[in-house]
Amino acid sequence: MNNLVICIFIFFILANCSNQTKYSGKILNQEELQDINFETKEKLISKLGFPSYVDPIENKFFYFSEKSEKKSIFKREINFSYVFVFKIDKNDQIIESQVFNTKEIENIKFSKDKTSNQIVRRGLLEKIFGGVGTQQELPTTP
Repeated sequence: MNNLVICIFIFFILANCSNQTKYSGKILNQEELQDINFETKEKLISKLGFPSYVDPIENKFFYFSEKSEKKSIFKREINFSYVFVFKIDKNDQIIESQVFNTKEIENIKFSKDKTSNQIVRRGLLEKIFGGVGTQQELPTTP
């Protein structure tokens, strides 16, 4: 029984001695991080690949990249963590690009931009009285 406990103890010690490098999102090397000033959507996709997320409303491409090292069970160090945002116009030209270092999350400011609701336009009386009045029946099919 003591040999089993000693073997388990030695296993945990050796497991903590090894470093593990983990990547999340796009795996980018230093060359790709140096030159992110792309002009067109085609060049962007050919260099970085397809984005992590695409905003279809504002036509923005989001790329996430993070590299971290696990030095022990309790210690994890993030080497870098970035979010790249590219806004693309109707002609597939990149009109705006931003880089956010999420490792320094306290320095990121929230945007005050709001998405307008163009689907439902209400008049003054509808805004005041809201849902007051008779409900229209939707036709049903047999």
